[in-house]
Amino acid sequence: MSIQRLHSGPRMSQAVIHGGIVYLAGQVGAPGEDAEAQTRAVLASVDSLLAEAGTDRSRILQATIWLADMADFAVMNEVWEEWIGGANAPARATGEVKLATPDYKVEIIVTAALS
Repeated sequence: MSIQRLHSGPRMSQAVIHGGIVYLAGQVGAPGEDAEAQTRAVLASVDSLLAEAGTDRSRILQATIWLADMADFAVMNEVWEEWIGGANAPARATGEVKLATPDYKVEIIVTAALS
């Protein structure tokens, strides 16, 4: 079974496809923007990578969401629920962590099935 890597660099790939599954690296928004804008940007990146891999958000199996501050949980959820559209909700976990830089508010990691 082959392994396909998208947008690979010396440290990581943005997506890895293997065995009918797409594994995305953690996606972050533009540093300095608020949690709502970063969540929207992250989800747009997720959509783009999934499309490039040959699938879409309706095929997401699992999502892990890291917030720099749980005070942003409600606003992130509003954006998430609008994006997921009330159908095909994946298994999901959300936690508070110190992200790579204080400028990041949201990081989302997704695993999806190919279409």
